[in-house]
Amino acid sequence: MDTDMAVQPDLDSIYSKLMNEDDVRVCKDIPDSACNGVPQNFFLQVAANTLTSLGDTLINPKTTLAWLMGVVGAPVALVAWLVPIRESGSMLPQLFIAARIRRHAMRRGIWILGSLLQAGILLALGAVAWLFEGALAGALIIACLVLFSLARGLCSVAGKDVIGKTVPKTRRGQLNGLAGSLSGWAALAFGVYCMLWPPTEDDVLFYAGLISAAALLWIIAAWIYRYIDEQPGATEGGENAIREAFARMSLLRTDTTFRRFVVTRALLLCSALSAPYYVLLGQDIKSGIGMLGAFLVANGLANSLSAMVWGRMADRSSRRVLILSACIASLLGPVVLAVHFWAGLSATLHAWLFPVAFFVLGIAHSGVRVGRKTYVLDMAEGNRRTDYVAVGNTVIGAILLATGAFGLLSALVGAAGMLLLLSMVGLVGAMLAGSLPEV
Repeated sequence: MDTDMAVQPDLDSIYSKLMNEDDVRVCKDIPDSACNGVPQNFFLQVAANTLTSLGDTLINPKTTLAWLMGVVGAPVALVAWLVPIRESGSMLPQLFIAARIRRHAMRRGIWILGSLLQAGILLALGAVAWLFEGALAGALIIACLVLFSLARGLCSVAGKDVIGKTVPKTRRGQLNGLAGSLSGWAALAFGVYCMLWPPTEDDVLFYAGLISAAALLWIIAAWIYRYIDEQPGATEGGENAIREAFARMSLLRTDTTFRRFVVTRALLLCSALSAPYYVLLGQDIKSGIGMLGAFLVANGLANSLSAMVWGRMADRSSRRVLILSACIASLLGPVVLAVHFWAGLSATLHAWLFPVAFFVLGIAHSGVRVGRKTYVLDMAEGNRRTDYVAVGNTVIGAILLATGAFGLLSALVGAAGMLLLLSMVGLVGAMLAGSLPEV
């Protein structure tokens, strides 16, 4: 008890300094009974989200899992499914997951369950990498990734609702931003490691160990999350999961602001979808693990330096964050391509062009992520917030699967053409974000 009493004032002091608060604590849009526990809940969720974000970096399908598929000799056709399954697999079922979650007044336990399930599946994935090879190994890795994404959906829906009940408005963006910054620094360290001590092409033990280490991060995050002091929430709409799920889709028809936000979010996928094309163009200039490490360092440094800044800006206006970050991501493509095809560019500058561009893109993508997370959290409260998250993620998940057709288009226009196309899509998203109301 004495230890708890000593820790709480310290957390209050750190929280007040971080938020620039004096004596009056901001407690917007949360129950009065949750006000005193805000500092502790804030830092517990920062810690848990940082660990899971770092885990996501360690098992990134664009890098770690793609290389792992090559190491075990999996067919190339299976590699193409890694990113769509990883991103959309956790989103598509959320409409039905949310209907189930609404039956529970306390949603902290659902997040913990999802985190432990992800850890168990990753341990199984590590075992697959160690024990199997060829098409069987590839198929088992894809199966593990499907299950992992489904479990991730539990955390996505429940986690946003817990934040909405325990962290007040004007503070949620800083929570996401701080977690993003901390995980970004850790990702930066991992990138430096890959530059200095790159794994060999057939080092299965390295990848199996890396995946197992990521599983441990989810276990620790679940242990931390259990100490969050959550207040009971509303439980309406949990009687028939399927019926209620389809009923929630009507939000796209009846709620104009939400519909516009979903369309905006879909257009702003350009900040994520354009990343591989920067890597492809960079590989044409200089290949090898050194360039790969440079991209990892650029991405980690971008998140570390920008996420907290975006978080503070989002707490003032998440709409403006969406506009600004979308403009940066969209205008970057044409500028980089113009420099890339400039005949007078020296070889040294050419080699660094795409890692630097990847750094700027990472800053923009961090803003898009923080901005849209904060916007949807502040747009509603109670079960309506859960509905917004679930419906929005389900729609975006379906769109992400459809982006697999981009592979056919890229064969016609090349990486540079795809970068220009995605830049134009992003500009439309930035303009649509400008029409969103402030929340």
